[in-house]
Amino acid sequence: MKSLRQFSYGAWIGATILTLMLIGAIFAPWIAPYGENDIVGGTWEPMSSQFWLGTDQLGRDFLSRMLYGARATFFVAGMATILSFTFGSLFGFVAATVKGWTDQTLSRFNDLMMSIPTLIFALVVLSTLDVNVTNLIFVMAILDSTRVFRLSRSVAVDIAVNDYVEAARLRGEGTLWVIFAEVLPNALSPLMAELGLRFAFAVLFLSSLSFLGLGIQPPQADWGSMVRENSSGIGFGIPAALLPAAAIALLTISVNLVVDSVLNRTSSLKGGRD
Repeated sequence: MKSLRQFSYGAWIGATILTLMLIGAIFAPWIAPYGENDIVGGTWEPMSSQFWLGTDQLGRDFLSRMLYGARATFFVAGMATILSFTFGSLFGFVAATVKGWTDQTLSRFNDLMMSIPTLIFALVVLSTLDVNVTNLIFVMAILDSTRVFRLSRSVAVDIAVNDYVEAARLRGEGTLWVIFAEVLPNALSPLMAELGLRFAFAVLFLSSLSFLGLGIQPPQADWGSMVRENSSGIGFGIPAALLPAAAIALLTISVNLVVDSVLNRTSSLKGGRD
């Protein structure tokens, strides 16, 4: 309990907002007053007791679309982040532990991938593939894993020269043992902090792809596609497109508040041990 109290108010606010968003995403079919694609009113009706956030460009309940959009946004961004960390951290640890030509080959290939603008690369690949959730997740994961590789390799290089790693090698332990038993436990702190940041970037990246028409495909909702679908209403003073944009911004800020607090807490603990 004492350790929990040491987190900042910003972290608690961010965690509360994230929890509420996650609950809304998970229980969207039970919380939403209408179905995801049910046309229940007129075009861009204002907020009212019947439609709390109004309706969209087709007359669908905007609150229901926001809840279902959170479901799609969290799922795709979350799965892409998990896969990117699985691929990126594994290859980063292998490169830092094995060294030699393995390190050079993986690092130079990673540099090559990072030299290509991420959004352009995603647009080219997705324009040649069927745009579905599976392909979208894998493309996002592969592109984001290059950033995770660079971080995990940098962290693992510092860990791999420690005495306990050398002792494990002298005992005859294999590469997999060194990676999972010696390097990984000591690299978890920076990786977990980066996990939150990469998730926020995945949400923004997904929203950008959806806004350009290569993300979540209609009639399924996600926040980025909802901005695109309702953007024409801004010229008429209709704020429908601003609601999902505000949700994206609020999610990103909340993640950053939590991650910053975790990083500060981790740094203070290390400082205390020193």
